[in-house]
Amino acid sequence: MDGRFNNIHQGLTCVEARRILSLSVAGLESQSDFYMAAAHLINCSCVATEDALIEFVAKSSSEQAVKIARRKSVEVLARLGVKRAVPVIGECLNSDDSYLVENAAWSLKELSETTLLFNQKMIALLRQPEQSTRVLIQALAGLHVTDALGEIVPFQDDERVSIKGAAIAASALLGFSRERIPEIVDHLFAANQMDRQCAIQDLIDASASDFIPLILSSPVSPVFRLRAIRALSTGSPTQSISAIDQIINDDPLNLSLVHEYDENPSNVFLISEFFNADFGRCYLSLQFLKKLQPVDIWPALCSAWHKDGWNDYGAHYFFLLLIGSHLVWPKHAESEIFSLLKDSIFNKRPQFRKSKAVAVLAMARLFPSCFLEIVADVVDPMSMNVWECRYAGWMMLDEMSKDQLIDSRWIDDLDIDVRNDPDRFVVSRAQLLIESLH
Repeated sequence: MDGRFNNIHQGLTCVEARRILSLSVAGLESQSDFYMAAAHLINCSCVATEDALIEFVAKSSSEQAVKIARRKSVEVLARLGVKRAVPVIGECLNSDDSYLVENAAWSLKELSETTLLFNQKMIALLRQPEQSTRVLIQALAGLHVTDALGEIVPFQDDERVSIKGAAIAASALLGFSRERIPEIVDHLFAANQMDRQCAIQDLIDASASDFIPLILSSPVSPVFRLRAIRALSTGSPTQSISAIDQIINDDPLNLSLVHEYDENPSNVFLISEFFNADFGRCYLSLQFLKKLQPVDIWPALCSAWHKDGWNDYGAHYFFLLLIGSHLVWPKHAESEIFSLLKDSIFNKRPQFRKSKAVAVLAMARLFPSCFLEIVADVVDPMSMNVWECRYAGWMMLDEMSKDQLIDSRWIDDLDIDVRNDPDRFVVSRAQLLIESLH
């Protein structure tokens, strides 16, 4: 988890969140208050928060408001790194709430802490089909519980792709065999999007860096492909630049699409596909729309944007990706396009995070002078906390001609020490540009 959705209850204080967790169900204003408070405490790391969360996890109640908040509290304790919570988290493995059991197993793995008793319990839970087999396998492998191999290995032949992939990765991680890892690669191009996403995580868990080129071509959200590059890259970050550039550009021609159309669809249908939950279908639509003239698709695109596109974070990404893929739009559309790109770059809503980098690309390519006016804010980690966006800023500066950069005098105005950027990949991307100018 990268924390993009941490602070969504901005009017809530840490003290109030802790107070809410101390209430009885009868004292709640809303049944969602416990969950809201637990989720917010990820922003409130301190002993008082740890105590409040541990006390809440220890509660035993059949009330739905308590059950869903206990699950969240276990997750938050793990994300805060509270190792003293391991005993109470481990006890949750005995719950009849399978979702709480799942979160407990995941949390023990995240904390890299367990006990022999908890290990034995997780191994036993693998024999219960109602439990989250995939998460249990991942937890046991992540905790290096070699005693679990006897239970895990048979799952390599499970009919469920997500279970099979996790078992193959876990078996490799625990030292059994790496021979079946190529079978996970097939899952990168499964018809089901969840299976494709799971395959990327399985290859990460198996440290299968040899398959990065195939990961790059899997038609899933760029978030998953970027996660793989960051996790599997070895050596200098500079070696990963071309892969990250490819993902940020996100051209569907670089993907192995798993869907196809029986006949040529209408523009309206193609744009409606941007709202599909399966990114594979979105990329297929984008591939078709990129071949059409902007003047022909703008009316349907504009209509869909104003109706729902502006507020649907999946479609939002593909609208911007399409806009940035054409360099000439109708003159009467330019003002609106500029506004939506600028708004997207500086949009604070966390669910629209992945749109920010493609908005930077589109702004630089369609309105280069305006891009140069805002680039200092785009690449400054003090004003832009999204690493992909800062990376895209440096990437687009590198795409511009040297004369453009010198004429704009952006170098004189860009008062940023690149080495202070907290992300090593952003630093490497920026240094490539700086070296080329000297």
